[in-house]
Amino acid sequence: MFRRLDDAKSLTTNQMKIVAAAIIGDMLEFFDYYLIAFVLAFIIKPWHLTFGESAIILTSSGVGAILGAFIWGRIADVIGRRTVFIGTVLNFSIASGLLYFTPDDGWIYLSVMRFFVGFGVGGLYCVDLPLVQEFVPARMRGFIGGLVTVFIPLGVMLSSALAAFVTDSVGWRGLFVIGLLPAFFTLVVRAWVPESPHWLMSRGRKEEARRALAWALQVKEETLPLPDHAPKQEIAAWSEIFKYPKSLAVSWMASIGAQTASYGIGLWAPTLFVLQLNIKPAEAAFLFLWVKLAGIFGRLSFAFLSDYLGRRRSGMLAGFGAAICVFIAGIGHNEMIAGVSVLWIMIVIADFFYDGGFAVIGPYMAEVWPTKLRTTGMGSAYGFGGIGKIIGPLGLALIVGTSDIVTPKATLDAIVPSFMYFTAWLVLCGCAFLFFGFETGKQSISSIDSELGEAVPAAAGTRK
Repeated sequence: MFRRLDDAKSLTTNQMKIVAAAIIGDMLEFFDYYLIAFVLAFIIKPWHLTFGESAIILTSSGVGAILGAFIWGRIADVIGRRTVFIGTVLNFSIASGLLYFTPDDGWIYLSVMRFFVGFGVGGLYCVDLPLVQEFVPARMRGFIGGLVTVFIPLGVMLSSALAAFVTDSVGWRGLFVIGLLPAFFTLVVRAWVPESPHWLMSRGRKEEARRALAWALQVKEETLPLPDHAPKQEIAAWSEIFKYPKSLAVSWMASIGAQTASYGIGLWAPTLFVLQLNIKPAEAAFLFLWVKLAGIFGRLSFAFLSDYLGRRRSGMLAGFGAAICVFIAGIGHNEMIAGVSVLWIMIVIADFFYDGGFAVIGPYMAEVWPTKLRTTGMGSAYGFGGIGKIIGPLGLALIVGTSDIVTPKATLDAIVPSFMYFTAWLVLCGCAFLFFGFETGKQSISSIDSELGEAVPAAAGTRK
């Protein structure tokens, strides 16, 4: 039955609807997630927020995302992908809308609700990619999975644009009301997205699996042969992820390595441009725009490369390529080439690799797990990697010698050791693919499940 899916030469209109729903969902979740960055600029002075209070507000959503990835990812393996897709969108949308009721000087209320926004955001990322992957042919799975991640930065740009042009009319609380709008997107999900046929089959619901697959392929149900035997699998315990040591190692290491470097450099780079190049903050913001454009181009490129080169080699290229660029940026930060800063050039190129690499790392974190643990495993990897959002700026702060872990006061003397710190994390990402990565490209979901089924006896040393 699933061979018909993998033999397909192109996507049907219904499959495109599922992909579009995932793309829109990711854009909207990061739109909601980053609203606080712009709202904080409006309230920090009137509320006389201390550094500690501001830090709690900003980091609360990150902590929520870590827990949300673990918990929602687990739930999606138990009750299904589609239900959790809808649940996570409602989670972060309603939590964002409730921020409208934030009282003056209510930084505690703001922090609590931002925790729940992050909780939903972390969950959605861990369910929409697996859902898409389980509906597309194997030969396209890498590119389509990477494509879903490409549009995430547009959600950040949307929140930035609304903060810039709408706040004067609706106020900062009004921005959070707008953040409630993604809740209505669940109507689109209910209309467009059926339950994953692979998950349904794992639950022994073969007729429903055939119905979902027939809808996606736009064929009559009776043209898809039902398997003679489709036993219901027992719900796997969360602890079973440790029975897949290679999957655990490659997904956790790659995730934390990439997120630590990406978040740390992204936080610090604009300040570095001001200090090193002796320019105004507005000019630094313009230069950083090119950094993020390189990241978008990188995501498109790696989405293609993940199918062309394979997941393992693409992941190695992302990790080691970024590490080389960051290393050169650190040791050559004082140099100029034809009047252009080496620091800026290398950060732009590095972002192509480490930000672009998420088009491989994100989908791969789901592919390395069997269906019964796919969202559980991905949620654990994404949640563990989310620690990088804390230790990236925290590690930087310790090296720089400041207690400010949210906006470290960068000094030029700290550039070299700081960039070596980030280089080490990117090397870890590359090594994850080099030593623990295994190829999943062009393999069907059923084939991956079959191969990973041998991973349990592997712990006892019986796997070939």
